[in-house]
Amino acid sequence: MGCFFSRRRKPAQGGQQQQQQGQGTAAAPGGTGRDASGGGEKAPRYSWDQRAKIDPKDYTFSGLKDQTVGRLPGKVAGQQFIIQDCENCSIYLFDHSATITVDDCVNCRLFLGPSKGSVFFRDCKDCRCVAACQQFRARDCRKLEVFLCCATQPIIESSTGMKFGCFQYYYPELALQFKDAGLSIFNNTWSNVHDFTPVSSENNWGLLPEDAVVQDYVPLPSSEELKGVRISTDATRSIIPVTRGRRQKCSDESCLAVFFAGDYTTANARKLIDEMTGKGFQLVQTKEVSMKAEDAHRVFQQCASEFIPLLEKGPVVALEFNGDGAVEGCRSTVDGVFSGTKVFVSESKASASQDVDNFYNFADMQMGM
Repeated sequence: MGCFFSRRRKPAQGGQQQQQQGQGTAAAPGGTGRDASGGGEKAPRYSWDQRAKIDPKDYTFSGLKDQTVGRLPGKVAGQQFIIQDCENCSIYLFDHSATITVDDCVNCRLFLGPSKGSVFFRDCKDCRCVAACQQFRARDCRKLEVFLCCATQPIIESSTGMKFGCFQYYYPELALQFKDAGLSIFNNTWSNVHDFTPVSSENNWGLLPEDAVVQDYVPLPSSEELKGVRISTDATRSIIPVTRGRRQKCSDESCLAVFFAGDYTTANARKLIDEMTGKGFQLVQTKEVSMKAEDAHRVFQQCASEFIPLLEKGPVVALEFNGDGAVEGCRSTVDGVFSGTKVFVSESKASASQDVDNFYNFADMQMGM
């Protein structure tokens, strides 16, 4: 991450005096080749002096009203971004960033591309947002509606009227931006919100309607410059798999499927999601996490020895599906579509619930949830 400001090294006092003393002495013909200043040594150059200069104004939206503004892919490039004192604006950051702070904004619509660190709302009200980040925080806010992808538990403090839904958005550059921000598309705890300041008999936050449409909350950009970004808010095209999260499950039958690291892990997981949801089953949650041999014994139990050698290749991707017949549907799909790929799938309805609990309890401990 670059920084907005860098300090130049000040010259030593002794060097400055030598320069002043030698100003009236020119080098004699055929002399030693020392420069006219008499110093004879070039000032050292440092890497931070050679960096492209960062102008904070390029990474700030401040004091705007009734405007549509944004940054195209490649224009933020991992820098921190500040949004403050804006009213009735539509703001789009179609790039990855280090951190984003949103302060004192009213009645704004925002799209915030993947942030490697935090997205922090402070003293905002009546705003709607689509955001992806490592950490989400809101303090002293009122009536925020957020379609969120968050790798850790979202946190609210001294805030009311907060509503959350699952991130659903697509444009061609977005997948690489998630990678540049160090975010996994399978690690999204959007509905697992922690309220630091709960009020008895009241609920400061809730979930958006299950059929909520992103464009009804954050419309597509209207400016000619930003229209060039090829956006889709269709849930089936979303970079982030759309999950039910903590909404009530429609059935008492769930199924756990786990893909192991390989060249096509992400593509295979997405394919199984498409196959299962196409058959009417619901995707409850997903997770990408590294496992050790002892973890495999705890999660996969009798099948552990079959999968332990695969754990050295990288993290696993786990999917929980829900619906009557989920286990049979998942097993038949895996057998038919992924016959040459090692995949763990729950063996029966009786064992599936324990499989899900074992894996996600382990994953939550591993990720410090």
